[in-house]
Amino acid sequence: MNISVVFDFLKKLAANNNREWFNEHRDEYERARAEFEKLVAAIIERISVFDESIRGVQVKDCTYRIYRDTRFSPDKTPYKTHMGAYINAKGKKSDHCGYYVHIQPAGCLLAGGSYCPSPKLLKALRQAVYDNIEEFVSIVEDPEFKKYFPRIGYNFVKTAPKGFPKDFEYIEYLKCKEYCCDYAVADNFFTSPDMLNRVEDAFRQLKRFSDFTNYTIDEFEED
Repeated sequence: MNISVVFDFLKKLAANNNREWFNEHRDEYERARAEFEKLVAAIIERISVFDESIRGVQVKDCTYRIYRDTRFSPDKTPYKTHMGAYINAKGKKSDHCGYYVHIQPAGCLLAGGSYCPSPKLLKALRQAVYDNIEEFVSIVEDPEFKKYFPRIGYNFVKTAPKGFPKDFEYIEYLKCKEYCCDYAVADNFFTSPDMLNRVEDAFRQLKRFSDFTNYTIDEFEED
């Protein structure tokens, strides 16, 4: 695979984000998309070694369209300037934690978790963390995990969520509005010879967090 092709196209697209340019360079887009899909297929194969639930997941079920939905956005540029794939046994629209790969010049990352859960699911996740805090802390504060995923959550409430004690030692973990984490990487991460090994190492750590979170999500969906 040649991931440099992906970066080259995305840089050009960012500078020429209009339909006329895109249509004139559609062949370049198709080449970049093909290389990205090769990468996703290789990552699926690596994840399947340690997460059996991913076996059989197809690339087409993980990737996203390049076209932006501009209906409710003040930004009317028609195309995304990144390529992403969410490798998830339950589907890319699921609340379940999966493995996200994001390629964007100067904005690459690996990530995962449950993003924008419903209020009821978020409450269940907070309760699971509260009830099993020793197990949770043993995962998210393990140096091997934090090496890749230094923080949990992107958005937070300002005070203790309703129903939880304000003096709880790990209250910050209950303030999360979503249970996600990410590993920001330089562009050359995806072009390095040992890239797949490094992706596998990071996602092996992520699986520990995902297993904890998905256990609660499974219970929530069964109720």
